Amino acid sequence: MSAPSGASEQKNGTSEITQDSDDLPDMLDAKLWQNPCPFSFRINYLSLLYNTPLYAWIQDTYGLKRHEYVVIYSLALADGGSARDISRTSGFPKNTLSRAVKRLEMMGLLEERSKAPGGGRRQALRLSDKGRKLFNETVSVFESYEEKMLTPLSKGERQILFELMSKVVVGAEDWADDLPQTGATDSTKNAKGEMR
Repeated sequence: MSAPSGASEQKNGTSEITQDSDDLPDMLDAKLWQNPCPFSFRINYLSLLYNTPLYAWIQDTYGLKRHEYVVIYSLALADGGSARDISRTSGFPKNTLSRAVKRLEMMGLLEERSKAPGGGRRQALRLSDKGRKLFNETVSVFESYEEKMLTPLSKGERQILFELMSKVVVGAEDWADDLPQTGATDSTKNAKGEMR
């Protein structure tokens, strides 16, 4: 299913698509305009349409899982970052990324690790020439898909969207750790702290 296209207008305080609105499936229409979490739906919908085929292509073509490629992509943008930095900016758990880093090192896509400036256990991760080559071969496909996704927006609309989304991303540090944790909640434990 392709994303809806067309101009939008305000009607009774809600935005509606004026073009192709008759072509929208009832489910998509409901999720766009009657959803208690409309922002999250839009983010997830676009992310799945974008990420699913791209990461399937990465796995089929290069034999890399999504979290492994995320390490390569992240280091291509900020070489010398740590697994902790990548975890914080990608949402993948540190243990998952630790396994990815080990595999990428064995494949020769990362250089041998060295201590990051500032000491401690934090280690700087760097792409090898082979890893940089892989990134350079793949990034244009990601860019072209993003360009297709943003086709309905003018240059000005894109800039506004980027600025607003950047504010939301930066603000995520204020709420992301407050989300319910997976596993048992207090209401599912008895007085001894054991699961009911």
